[in-house]
Amino acid sequence: MQDYRLKLPEQNDESLAEQVASRYLPYWPIFLLAIAVAIGMSFLYLRYKIPIYQADASILIKDERKGNEDKLTESLDLVSSKKTIENEVEIIKSRNLMVEAVKQLHLYAPVYVKGRVHTVSAYTRSPIIIHANNPDSLVEHNQIDFIYNTASKTVILNQQYEYPLDSLVSTPFGQLKFVLNKNFTPDNEESDTQERQMFFALYNPENVSTGLVQSLVVEPSSKLSSVVTLSFTDENKQRAEDVLKELIKAYDRSEISYKNKLARNTLTFVEDRLRLIAADLDSIEKSVQRYKSGTGAVDVSTQGQLFLKNVSENDQKLSDVTMQLSVLDQVENFISGGNAGGIVPSTLGVGDPVLSQLLDKLYTYELEYEKLKTTVGENNPSLISIKDQLNKLRPTIARHIESRRQTLVAARNNLNATNQSYNTILQTVPQKERHLLDISREQATKANIYSFLLQKREESELAYASTISGHMIIDNARAKSKPVSPIKILVFLVSGGVCLALCFGFISIRELFNGKILYRHEVESRTTIPIIGEVAFNKSKTLVEADKRSFIAEEFRRLRNSLSFLGIGPTRKKVLITSSISGEGKSFIAVNLAVSLSMTGKKVVLVDMDLNNPTTGKILNVNQEVGVTEYLLGNSEAHDIIDRVNEFDQLYYISAGNIPENPTELLTNGRVEELLEYLNESFDVVIIDTSPIVLVTDAYILSKLCDATLYIVRHNYTPKVLVKRIDVNNKINPIKNPAIIFNGVKMKGFFKNKYGYGYDYVYSNKSKGTKHKKSLVKNKP
Repeated sequence: MQDYRLKLPEQNDESLAEQVASRYLPYWPIFLLAIAVAIGMSFLYLRYKIPIYQADASILIKDERKGNEDKLTESLDLVSSKKTIENEVEIIKSRNLMVEAVKQLHLYAPVYVKGRVHTVSAYTRSPIIIHANNPDSLVEHNQIDFIYNTASKTVILNQQYEYPLDSLVSTPFGQLKFVLNKNFTPDNEESDTQERQMFFALYNPENVSTGLVQSLVVEPSSKLSSVVTLSFTDENKQRAEDVLKELIKAYDRSEISYKNKLARNTLTFVEDRLRLIAADLDSIEKSVQRYKSGTGAVDVSTQGQLFLKNVSENDQKLSDVTMQLSVLDQVENFISGGNAGGIVPSTLGVGDPVLSQLLDKLYTYELEYEKLKTTVGENNPSLISIKDQLNKLRPTIARHIESRRQTLVAARNNLNATNQSYNTILQTVPQKERHLLDISREQATKANIYSFLLQKREESELAYASTISGHMIIDNARAKSKPVSPIKILVFLVSGGVCLALCFGFISIRELFNGKILYRHEVESRTTIPIIGEVAFNKSKTLVEADKRSFIAEEFRRLRNSLSFLGIGPTRKKVLITSSISGEGKSFIAVNLAVSLSMTGKKVVLVDMDLNNPTTGKILNVNQEVGVTEYLLGNSEAHDIIDRVNEFDQLYYISAGNIPENPTELLTNGRVEELLEYLNESFDVVIIDTSPIVLVTDAYILSKLCDATLYIVRHNYTPKVLVKRIDVNNKINPIKNPAIIFNGVKMKGFFKNKYGYGYDYVYSNKSKGTKHKKSLVKNKP
């Protein structure tokens, strides 16, 4: 047998946009209300939310890797350490600098003004600021009320203690000084400052700095630039500017202080050495004077002068070697002792360029280590990295020193051997002249060392006098006129998005836990049986009328045209109508489909074979006692139970008759086939209404005798699980040529009297229908 379902047109799947629109647009008033609530909440939030302002500044760090070192400044600043952007960023962000800024701005004693909703900062609204004699020893207090008396220029604390301005006074809260606020801006809304409910708090500067550091952002402007940008956010834009300015000043002071300390240590070292050499040189000169005056050795011979020149040159070399060995000893002690803070002894005469480079590198790391040590913790990654470099560099320098010492010792031995030969020659020189030459040699050696140290002292003093900061301010701290938080448009978008998301979530969860069929695609996804029509919800349950172009009439016109796709025609006439459970509207569909078919001029018979709960008679307003039951029992013939329906010339009706005790057994006694064969020969279309298929098996029995089966699924009534079971049951007990009608479709949410997917069809009716007060059944054909 041909499967007429193959003739049905392919159904196009709804797009995602269409599914979303069909699911949520019916609830548009809820979304409109949610948007209104979101707007109201946003205005309320913006009204009472404290705005946050941002101040920005930028400085240029002299980074050797970026090639922006000033050569003139570098030549004067002999004690400066090499900088990197990464290290300087960490220093600027350090809590120590912020603590200094807190103390300078007296932020350890913030002033607040009480509001109707919340407390706000009075950094520029308070007429006074509070200074503490020793901020680090403050005992913390969260609220100390005060009143400023403009007439007497006194401050009253907690309405008990009165203190004058600009004087360090002892209070129950510590030694404080009350000073006029230079940033004070009178509030036009509050003419009398005494009426302001103000208070101040006292906190430890360390605790205050911890909170402020979290609002500070320091980062390089780009990878190729040595410009560092600083940003600070605060509820008071004047305070944001002041904090950045004071932080930059603290960074400048810290850098200069560190350089001065290094220069002082270096200068002290050189001066100590100069005093020792000067004392030795003075002693030698006095010895020469005493010797010449005592022995009369005022001049030497030409041979002695030539010898003295040779000996002096040899002694100079020996002195250089000895001094280098001495310096190597000092460098070795410096390396092994881990000392820092002064000039490295390698700069005092060691002529080894490799050693000088290693010591310069060590010196740079030592300076960076000491500098970072004062601003960051011991476990800071930068500090640990520099310490590792120092630990690796010291053994390398020690090995190089040992190699250099061996070379110098060999040279010294050679020079000593030469001196021994000179001493042999010296035996021929008169004793007085020889002794004078010895003293002169020692004097020349000390004089050379003394000149060298004088040069280094001048360099150190020049470095101390020319100490400057290693950065330049590009942009001073400046706060933006508009707050960076809250952003109005973002607040409206977020609140609107949250409210809309709640609406979507509520509707989705509500429908998720609804076990009834709501959408056509839910039917199509659960069964392979096609849907040939949809019928909108009709609360009045009126019948289709010929003289009306109502929306319900149009739906049944489309439905009767769809029957051709199931093969219903001149040779295939019998249509069975059933559903899963009672209440899905199968009888309503059967009656109106029969009425609509009769309007085309076809001779249609409606058979009520729901022998368990017949309802077609109520819809047609018919009370016919003789029907299918009497025929199946053999008490009546087929032509006796057929009646024509008034108002519809081509519509005939067979009632269920009296409800039997065994309806299913009656349908299997063989007379149903005879009745359907008779009706098939006598009518153009046979519409059969039967019991729900899930409750009883009548539909399975009758479906085999019919040409098509219409399965009714009702919107928001039929359980989803029953639709899913249609295909499963159909494999065991197949129903013949099935198709689904989606009945009772109505709009969700609001305006439910309109069509289910939001379309509002309007038809013009020239006349109103009349109520069925009289019987629609008249004489038999």
